[in-house]
Amino acid sequence: MKIIHTVEEWKEIRKSLHGKTIGFTPTMGGLHAGHLSLMKKNRAENDIAVASVYLNPTQFNDKKDLETYPANFDDDVKLLESAGIDYLFAPTYDVMYPDDYKYKVIETDFSKVLCGAKRPGHFDGVLTVVMKLFNIVRPTRAYFGEKDFQQLQLLKGMVKAFFMDIELVPCPIVREENGLAISSRNRKLSEAGLKTAPKLHEILASSGSIDEKKQKLADAGFIVDYLEERNGRLFVAAFLEGVRLIDNIQL
Repeated sequence: MKIIHTVEEWKEIRKSLHGKTIGFTPTMGGLHAGHLSLMKKNRAENDIAVASVYLNPTQFNDKKDLETYPANFDDDVKLLESAGIDYLFAPTYDVMYPDDYKYKVIETDFSKVLCGAKRPGHFDGVLTVVMKLFNIVRPTRAYFGEKDFQQLQLLKGMVKAFFMDIELVPCPIVREENGLAISSRNRKLSEAGLKTAPKLHEILASSGSIDEKKQKLADAGFIVDYLEERNGRLFVAAFLEGVRLIDNIQL
């Protein structure tokens, strides 16, 4: 696997890949089995498999959350190599934001609810950095997990709105055997927290009204951020030991 740090270096490599299909999986690091499933699908469906690792500060509305994000670059490199990734793009802030984030991509509807309602500017940062990465890598296909379902829908909308010739490939949520959606943030939980965390999905998928489920979550020790149904899907975000966990299910 070749590691690339600059846009100029990738542009030279990209010229040599003319006529080949390029799969792309952008990440913020802290890679786990969920990411690995995306990488494997990327590798299987394209001539060239590319990934990026960039901890994007513009999508964090909480500075402490950014500072404590659980990522280790050396571990990420090993996982990407094991998945057969050909190229890793690992830029710095100055590479990604030479304008210091003066220009940004915004969405004015779905980005204002659910995670967007409680995390101002979050999706502006997500859309902007993914737009930049798409313009740099110029992939045939890009792979995203359905755990961040709101993000996935917003990215689909961005690709359509800006006539971007990229196929977005949604990938199912990868869960632990106990039902917990695998997430980098799970690493922030204590041993006791990891025993409680699976109840988030268990309660989400249980019978009962939304209010009843909110009460069950509170009784289990969660602080509910939101629990809402939208377009036939149930979305939840809740804090456990100060760690924000999200999940969703198709109804």
